[in-house]
Amino acid sequence: MINIYYYIIFLGVLLSCQSGNLEVIGDISPSLTEVSAIETVSNLDLLWVVEDAGNQPIIYGLNTNGSIETSIQISNSKNKDWEDLTTDSTGNLYVGDFGNNNKKRKYFKIYKVENLDTTNNKTTAKTINFKLPVTVKSLNFESFFLWKNAFYIFSKDAKTCQLFKVPNRIGNHVAEFISKHEFKGENNKVTSADISEDGKTVVLLNHDKLWKLSQFESDDFFSGKIQSHNFNHNSQKEGVCFKNENEVLITDESNKNSNIYLYDLN
Repeated sequence: MINIYYYIIFLGVLLSCQSGNLEVIGDISPSLTEVSAIETVSNLDLLWVVEDAGNQPIIYGLNTNGSIETSIQISNSKNKDWEDLTTDSTGNLYVGDFGNNNKKRKYFKIYKVENLDTTNNKTTAKTINFKLPVTVKSLNFESFFLWKNAFYIFSKDAKTCQLFKVPNRIGNHVAEFISKHEFKGENNKVTSADISEDGKTVVLLNHDKLWKLSQFESDDFFSGKIQSHNFNHNSQKEGVCFKNENEVLITDESNKNSNIYLYDLN
């Protein structure tokens, strides 16, 4: 009995070391090999994810263990480079098709998917198109969220992260530049973002850390307090969303084993 007890303690310590400060709560279905985002939607219990560039234009609903419960194909779209998800208070889901690794892309899309709970594995989406101001060179994006009926989109850059604003309105738009910030140290590419329900906290994800932004003025999220939270764990983390005001859910993208993690911001 004593040996079993110590074995359980040892196993718990080992698993903790393997995931650093992150708590593994689920293993994503192995049929999904390039998960690039995660989002929760009001009044629905599932965790919604999408895959990266070149995969099918499908939104997947997972249970908290990571198993696929449902899938919805967006029949009037193409997955050019789906990178992040966000939602609004009425239960609509938005897909950010704005990945741009070669920085040659001029036009970007956000797909609005309505009535997730009533679709029958296939639906159509409305489209919000945007381009960058003429004074800004083409950038790569992997992260955004919706706040006060506008999308806030963060560039993925090794040195300086730039923030842009696009209205949540069907049609064609020119993104508005808001601000920029240069993070210290290495490994500073932002891969996903979210804002808390009360609008007081923003999180930006990286492979081995996240940044917690608070006490900001208006929508210049870089104007306030910026805290770096190290995970003590490095993997290709691509998705983050708030579970509640103090905890976030995180996914990583892997061809072998992708997890759902829980992280406490306190």
